[in-house]
Amino acid sequence: MTAGESPAARPELSIVLPVHNDGEYLRQVIWSYQPMLERLGRAYELLLVTNACTDNSVAIATQLALENPGVVHVNLELGGWGRAVRAGLAAARGHMLCYTNLARTSAEVLGLLVAYNLAYPDVVVKASRRVRDSRRRRLGSLIYNLECRALFDLAVWDINGTPKVFPRTFSRLLELTRDDDLIDAEFAMRCAREGYPIVDVPVLSTQRHGGRSTTGYASALRMYAGALALRWSAAP
Repeated sequence: MTAGESPAARPELSIVLPVHNDGEYLRQVIWSYQPMLERLGRAYELLLVTNACTDNSVAIATQLALENPGVVHVNLELGGWGRAVRAGLAAARGHMLCYTNLARTSAEVLGLLVAYNLAYPDVVVKASRRVRDSRRRRLGSLIYNLECRALFDLAVWDINGTPKVFPRTFSRLLELTRDDDLIDAEFAMRCAREGYPIVDVPVLSTQRHGGRSTTGYASALRMYAGALALRWSAAP
């Protein structure tokens, strides 16, 4: 909270949206989120965290923030999913916090997870995706999730599934350290160690708004190795 800001001025919900070269659909996605959030009747802010963008994403995010009081723009010179998530959470003012993959999250899915949060305000609510792009991606995801379940003693599936919504009182989730894709594994590990309960919400559609996924064999191998390194570094 900034100096002179009253508690009533704070939004109830802060939604962190990492943005990396999403300019072709950024404005349309934000326009689709706003009516849905307004229907839910919860004061909100959308934090657009542009990171290492080489397209027009920064200009569009800047304009969206100027046009809409509920939109905040944070720009990072360096890239990284985890770095953008952490920067957004650090700038967020809401009592309830959320981060999600802008490219894959529809207004309907975001609204569903926020609605679950209204019903269960004292748990972590996260999406568990049920549809993948290909058999190769499904197999890679299965291997990664089995690895994380074994390494971190987790009871949830789809470690990387977003949106993730949680109360600010789960303060250890604001102390995440990863700058890369492993921030979601770190998130799940922190929940398990701190005893933060998680509600998995099945999500049936993961169609991208646009662009192409950067996940490939090399990035998958890095995540498998990274999960092992994360487990060793976090050993008591």
